[in-house]
Order: sequence, then structure tokens, then C-alpha cells
Amino acid sequence: MAGNVVRSRVLSARQVDDEDRFGRAGRGSRPRSRLRPQHTDAVNGRVVTVDRGRYGCLLDDDTPIVAMRARELGRRSVVVGDEVSVVGDVGGGTDALARIVRVKDRRSVLRRTADDDDPIERVIVANAEQLVVVCSIADPPPQPRLVDRCLVAAFDAGIEPLLVVTKVDLGPPDALLEIYRDVGLQVITSARDARTVALAALHERLHDRVTVFVGTSGVGKSTLVNALVPDADQRIGVVSLTTGKGLHTTTAAIALPLPDGGWVVDTPGVRSFGLAHVDRDRLVSCFPDLVGGTAACPTDCDHVDQEVCELDAWVAAGHAHRERLDSLRRLLVSRTAD
Repeated sequence: MAGNVVRSRVLSARQVDDEDRFGRAGRGSRPRSRLRPQHTDAVNGRVVTVDRGRYGCLLDDDTPIVAMRARELGRRSVVVGDEVSVVGDVGGGTDALARIVRVKDRRSVLRRTADDDDPIERVIVANAEQLVVVCSIADPPPQPRLVDRCLVAAFDAGIEPLLVVTKVDLGPPDALLEIYRDVGLQVITSARDARTVALAALHERLHDRVTVFVGTSGVGKSTLVNALVPDADQRIGVVSLTTGKGLHTTTAAIALPLPDGGWVVDTPGVRSFGLAHVDRDRLVSCFPDLVGGTAACPTDCDHVDQEVCELDAWVAAGHAHRERLDSLRRLLVSRTAD
């Protein structure tokens, strides 16, 4: 005990004062508060591109800026389509950098995974109201299975789907459209020599709405987007200068405002569309042309065993196309491990 007293006196060479009695302010001693800054000076905008931790945003006054995510957001993700509040240097310019301090609640989230057994979800876009699935009749040929997957993702997210079939001047679309006759899906066809007709129909559907375009490479998806947004190249160029990444070939999702109101989101061409994020029990409900036939199925029907499943009879009665039932069963089989 005495040794401890002596050691204390040796180490304390100065007189004890009030700072010692009442506590010395040091690093990390400031009391923490759960209250976050209000940022009353924040301005609103929308995330139009995401590139390696930098977010291209278009403010409500149409000013393009680049921002980073504020630390106070924690691990909350920021994706294309998010409506955000930003502070800092919001005047624009190549060297300006603002901070995203708030992300408004999302009305919808369109997701996909790389494969059906991939646990990692990839958010395509936030706050979309409708999904335009673009496929071509030829060059490249249509892929109904991929279209079905896109439709499932849309129905699961509560987003209204729309099918656009391009290059119908290269072949009749009847066989493809027959597959979706009972889905209740609006279809717009587009020929390269009569694209204005399709554009007029699209303009009507896209007005004042947030629409995401999805399709494989070469189907004419970006061509449609460029026609819908006359200054798309200019806007893409501005965002490219801001983020330091060229986006003309759609290497990343980009949101573009429509001249008469609304937004279109162009996405890179997809090769696959995994649905691991969709619960297996919800898959049937994402096939509106088939779900009515499940009422006659046994309560424990997995809709794969044709000996007990009544969906075959439903299709035979003309309520849905055989290709749609085959597509559903492929998805169910791919998720049997669930």
C-alpha cells in the first residue's frame, strides 16, 4: 500500500487542481447524442448514377452534382432512383462534392440476383412505378424465359410491367404475344421504320411516372430511351464529367428526366435475371394467368407433380399458355432447395 502511495506521488509532479477534481475534457469524452443534425439547409434531388462511392444527383432545380454518402447514414444503401437530401457544395461543377444526408422512404425496390441460388441481392432501381421489358423478334431472338423472370420481379415489387417488342419488321410477333395473351399485360410493338407510333404510345404510359427499362443487349432498349429523351446524350455527358465515368453505352444504370414530366431509367443489358430474393411460395402469385388454377389443387400441391396438380387442366381449358406453366415449373424446381 505504501509503495503505491509513493509511486503515485512520483508520477504526479504537479499540484492537484479543479480540472482533476471535476474531470478533464479529452478526446472521446464529449457526451454522445442520438439526435442527428436536422440539416435544415438541405436541398432535395434524385440519384441518377452510382459509381464507386460517388453518386451523381440531379437536384430539383435541374442542377447536376456529385455527392458522397454522409457517415450518419450508417450502412443504408443509396441506389439509382433514390430521393435524397444533400448539403455542402450544391452549386455543381467538376470539383464540387456534396453529401447525401437523408434518403427518403422508398415506395418500391426492383431487385435481382445473379442466379437463383445467389443470396446477394442487387437493387436495380428504387421508386420505380413501372417496368418496361424490352425484347426483339430477331437479332437477338426473343427469350420468353427471361421475360417471365422480369415479370416475376415486377409483380413481386409491386411495379406495373409493360412489354415492348422491337424489330417486328424482321418477323411476326404473333407467337410471342400469344404466350402472354392471358397475363393482362399491355404490349407495344415497334418496327424500325415505324418507331414513332411506338414512341407515342410509350410517351403516354411514361408521362409523370418513374419507369425502368430492362432487356438484353441489342434489343434496342437504349435506342428507345434516347428517342424518348432528346437530350439524353447531353445529360449523360454532364453526368459522365461529374462522376468521371462515361455512360454512353449504358455500363451502369442511369436515370434521365423526361421533357414533359417523369423519369426513365436505362440499365445495362442483362444476361440473366436471378430470383433468389423472391420467396418460393410467392412465385405462383407472380403468374396472374396461372394463380386462378391453383384453387383446385390439393392444399399441399407443389405445382410440379403433374399427377396431382390441376394447373395442367387450367392450361388445357385455355386460361393460360403452356409456355407460362413450363416457365413457372422451371422456377419452382430451381428453388426446391428452399
